Amino acid sequence: MFLLFEEAGKFVTGRVLSEAEASVQVELDSGKRVKVKGANVLLKFEKPAPAQLLAEATVISQSIELDLAWEFAPETEFGFADVARDYFSADATITQQVGALIRLFEAPHYFRRAGKGRFKKASAETIQLALAGIEKKKQIQAQIESWSHELMAGQCPAPIKEQLYKILFRPDKNAPEYKAVVEASRASQTAPLTLLQNAGAIASAYDFHWQRFLFDNFPKGTGFPKLEAPAIVQELPLACVQAYSIDDSQTTEIDDALSLQGLGSGTVVVGIHIAAPGLAIAPNSAIDQVGRARLSTVYMPGYKITMLPDEVVQGYTLAEGKACPAVSLYVTFDESTLNIQHSETKLERVPIAANLRHDQLDQWVTQDWLEDNTPAPRESEPQLPISHQELAFFWRLAQHLKAGREVVRGKPETFNRPDYNFRLLRDSSDTSPTGHEQVEIGIRQRGAPLDLIVSESMILANSTWGQWLASLGVPAIYRSQASLAPGIKVRMGTKALPHAGIGVPAYAWSTSPLRRYTDLVNQWQIIACAQHGATAALAAPFKPKDAQMFAIISAFDAAYTAYNGYQSGMERFWTLQYLKQECITEVVANLIKEMGGGSWLVRADNLPLMLTVMGASGLMRGDKVKVQLGAIDAMALDVSGTVIEKISLSEDAISAAIQYGGETSDDLEDLEDAATGPIAIALNVNEAPTEDPTP
Repeated sequence: MFLLFEEAGKFVTGRVLSEAEASVQVELDSGKRVKVKGANVLLKFEKPAPAQLLAEATVISQSIELDLAWEFAPETEFGFADVARDYFSADATITQQVGALIRLFEAPHYFRRAGKGRFKKASAETIQLALAGIEKKKQIQAQIESWSHELMAGQCPAPIKEQLYKILFRPDKNAPEYKAVVEASRASQTAPLTLLQNAGAIASAYDFHWQRFLFDNFPKGTGFPKLEAPAIVQELPLACVQAYSIDDSQTTEIDDALSLQGLGSGTVVVGIHIAAPGLAIAPNSAIDQVGRARLSTVYMPGYKITMLPDEVVQGYTLAEGKACPAVSLYVTFDESTLNIQHSETKLERVPIAANLRHDQLDQWVTQDWLEDNTPAPRESEPQLPISHQELAFFWRLAQHLKAGREVVRGKPETFNRPDYNFRLLRDSSDTSPTGHEQVEIGIRQRGAPLDLIVSESMILANSTWGQWLASLGVPAIYRSQASLAPGIKVRMGTKALPHAGIGVPAYAWSTSPLRRYTDLVNQWQIIACAQHGATAALAAPFKPKDAQMFAIISAFDAAYTAYNGYQSGMERFWTLQYLKQECITEVVANLIKEMGGGSWLVRADNLPLMLTVMGASGLMRGDKVKVQLGAIDAMALDVSGTVIEKISLSEDAISAAIQYGGETSDDLEDLEDAATGPIAIALNVNEAPTEDPTP
């Protein structure tokens, strides 16, 4: 005797070996023996053979018209044999009965399952809705197949192109557009990104990186709502100083300026003046909400996305020729020893004498010129609005402040590697680049005098204000680093903790309120301290353990990391473009770190380029080599290389090369990421790593 039973939604047949009250021992065609619960047995039969029964019943099942079977079926609950007798004949065979069972089972939209071999008719309305759904699924599947064929033929359907970055980076895996890409990728054995690129879905490598960044960070676009900068209604006294800002020529958000009083008197007062949007922009106002959504200006070669609208920025920027509202820190120094005597914060209007541009002055304001007490006039030397004596004092002070921080750090800050400036040759910087522009890469040595003057002044302000806020019990957003040991990174928090990397007891970003939201938050707190003194903790917008402040820190950290990662990626893109533009096929580089598998990480001497190379076996860290460059992949921001020659160096040069410009092991990890980090897509690649924001 044979029997038919249901197991895991499938019909199985076998030969009965033994039977108990509640179960049956069955041998399957495969020879396997199983125990079947009596409740799962649907039919017992003598013939035909089990395999033959299922094969013939399956064929018969496809001949049964569901509409006709539904008409024949009774309104009450029924068994499959009942339908077989109504549909075929009163003497329906075992094969016909099993055929009816299979047909009813696979059509739940017509017949609802009601138990072991039992069914109940669905209503006409239910069937109509189900059939409409089935037809829709068929149409969607047909559309998926059509789109898939188009992709494989090198054409990108418009619906897929419209959702390109969603498909790649944040897909709805049930969407037909996504399924079409997956199906075409599998059928053509082509990576999804390559498939879409071949189909013309991606205009260019630059556009790919740009659109991906916008998709992740600016899904609603980079435009601003119509906003007006509120006026500063507070009556502010006019400062008795002449202040000067020092920025790059492309800077429009001029946050800071410096002034000097008392030179030659024995007591010198240095003024650090910061633009004061916090005097007009109120927390939770419309402009504040825009700033809080963006959190920082985004920089990239040839373009930037500002944190605030330009019309708002121009209302508070420290523009030359105007008396601009500012939060001023006045630090009094002993002129000979440069010891700090005291400091004071004021809210005032500061006359801005000039907006100096370091890229125009660096070649003139050099260390030798600053340290020459009576410099002779030089041919074509520009007429500076600030005296040599004032700049020389600022230079001397910057060196003193830097040396003091280095004592706390426990080691000197080194500037062995240059900074690189990217300049795109195009008519306007109002729109994003296309990726096809000519690019110039200029070298600017780290620690240039004007750079150091500004950076040390800002560190002094951020540290001084950070300690002052803490002393008054007013919370602020701080950056801290417990030590310079490997693995100890910079953190953000609300406690005034030491920053070992900079060498200060507290560090609260406060000097760029037009460009960083954390600085605007801290400026509100500083203004409260300047206005209310000892009772500032009660008047400050943010109170101790304020949940909003923790939320701002978390959001800013994520956004700033993403923005820095994109800036690094775009600098690498333009470096690769420069290699192609200048037909550079070889570079001289230093071996940085062995990566395993015979590959090394190297840094090019005169370009902002790091890459992995092969062929360096037997060489050591710090060796200088000539590298033959391989193919450039602008989509993956990747280029490989092969060492073709070792370049001999003196012992001093080798020692300098091994220092890598002062990087720590953590820096090396970030540099490896920058050199080799892949472009990520949700379909088949991991997420690209990002760097920790620098102090």
